[in-house]
Amino acid sequence: MSDQTPPPAAPTPAAPLSEAEDRQWASFAHLGGIIGILPALIIFLVFKDRGAFTRDESKEALNFQIAVLIGQIAILIINSILTAVTFGIWGFIGWILPLGLWVLSLIWSIMGFTKAKDGTAYRYPVSLRLIK
Repeated sequence: MSDQTPPPAAPTPAAPLSEAEDRQWASFAHLGGIIGILPALIIFLVFKDRGAFTRDESKEALNFQIAVLIGQIAILIINSILTAVTFGIWGFIGWILPLGLWVLSLIWSIMGFTKAKDGTAYRYPVSLRLIK
C-alpha cells in the first residue's frame, strides 16, 4: 500500500473588510503611532489587500511614522554632538527636542484616529511620502 498525502489546499484569499471593520483598522493604524512604527506597519501589511480605506490610511500613518523615526534619529545625533561639544551641558536641555517631537506625533496620531474612525481621510501636516 502506498500512503499518499493529499496536496495542500490552495490558500484562500482573506475576506474583504466590512465598512465598519475598514474604518476600525484604519483608525487603529493612526492610533498605533502613539507607541511607534510597528502598529501601522503590521496593519498595512496584513490588511492592505482587504480594504481600500485601511490601505490608504495605514499607508499614510506608516509614512508619517517613518518621518518621525528619521526625526528622532536626527535629534539623537544632534543631541550627542552638542552634548559632547558643550561638555555635557546640552544634556540638561537636549531632552526637550525628542519630547516635543513625540508630543506632536501623539497629537497628530490622535487626530488621525478620530478622523479615520469617522470615515474621513486624514493627511498629516508633516510626512514623507516614501510608500506609494
